[in-house]
Amino acid sequence: MSLQQVASLPGVPAVASSRRTAERRLALTLLAGVGTFQLALAAGAPWGAAAWAGHSPGVLPTPLRVASGISVVAYSGLAATVASDRLGSTARRRGLTGASLLMALGTVGNLATRSPVERLWAPIAAALAVLLWRLRGAR
Repeated sequence: MSLQQVASLPGVPAVASSRRTAERRLALTLLAGVGTFQLALAAGAPWGAAAWAGHSPGVLPTPLRVASGISVVAYSGLAATVASDRLGSTARRRGLTGASLLMALGTVGNLATRSPVERLWAPIAAALAVLLWRLRGAR
């Protein structure tokens, strides 16, 4: 008997389903946090040392504030992809695969930065890379 057959038996808890739900919620929470941080940067919060390689401590210059605003749109779209089942399975899988790979690259960048404050983002980016990868096939 396969694991899926066992999971579908009456009285067997939906562990896989609840795990996917927890992974989805955690991914959405992390995306909301990162998106909110980027929104604050775009609005002029003086946290430049913790973003964009830490080259602009304090309020970001206008081009980086615009980039933060664009990233808010990207994180919002990614969150919508994670939360919704409206995309086709192929588009969803490709989008989440690409996002997962970008988060993995972001993890490397966060670890390599000279800004000690920005290195704090590395575990968040790594967690998102793993979660998005795992959620690629989840519905």
